[in-house]
Amino acid sequence: MDSILTQFFLPLALFIIMLGMGLTLKPSDFRNVILFPKSVGVGLVLKLLFIPALTFVLLYLIPLQPELAVGFVLLAACPGGATTNLITHLAKGDVALSITLTAIASVITVFTIPILVDLGMLQFMGESQVIELPFFKTIGQILLITIVPVCVGMFIHSKYPKLSHKAERPVKILSAVFLVLIIAAVLIKERANLVEFFIKAGPLSLLLNLLGMLSGYYITKVITKNKAQAIAVGVEVGIVNGTLGIAIAAGILENSVMTIPSAIYSIIMFPAVLLMIYIGTRKPKAV
Repeated sequence: MDSILTQFFLPLALFIIMLGMGLTLKPSDFRNVILFPKSVGVGLVLKLLFIPALTFVLLYLIPLQPELAVGFVLLAACPGGATTNLITHLAKGDVALSITLTAIASVITVFTIPILVDLGMLQFMGESQVIELPFFKTIGQILLITIVPVCVGMFIHSKYPKLSHKAERPVKILSAVFLVLIIAAVLIKERANLVEFFIKAGPLSLLLNLLGMLSGYYITKVITKNKAQAIAVGVEVGIVNGTLGIAIAAGILENSVMTIPSAIYSIIMFPAVLLMIYIGTRKPKAV
């Protein structure tokens, strides 16, 4: 059952989720970096450097068992989830900027995930326990389950726009169903330790989520003076593709405990999402 989940079901689920992301992307989305240079720069620095560094600091302050710690490093290394664009829209943020950040981060993290996970394993598991993570093979596997389906989705969006438009909603619904099933499968597999894992990993998941969103929002707002762009960056920095984290932990690292941070994060992130929607939609007080 485990081998079917990790070798077939998980990659298929992630493929569908990333295909759905691709159906919303256009080549021009990657060129939007010229239109939003400050916001894109701030967002990528926070996403790719600040959040992983913050995670290492928090893991020193809140020590966890080695596998859980590496699971958090993996989670922090993952790009934004496919839902960031929807959340940005609901929070009245800059959706075009959100799409741009998601697209660029998804490409860059293909190469940074193996490096950060190796650092995490070396730091928290020690040399004797490090799981071998072949750099180029790992990049190839991540490319296959992320960038390839995104490119397929973009191709469909470009060549068959009507089909893309019709498929977008069903694919989003299917993605949500798959996400729920994946999280449920992870939690069922680790049900014997579930309460302990929630107690250990829950606070750090919530802290990482809130700090990511709020730092992304306020730092961008100070630099750009643009609330809509600040919301887009806050959501992108604070929301992580938990499905990818689960897929890498279960399928590549073959360690079910390392999937727990991604699964718990995917459940616990919603209060921060509601907070960002509230910040984005609240009306300024009349003077």
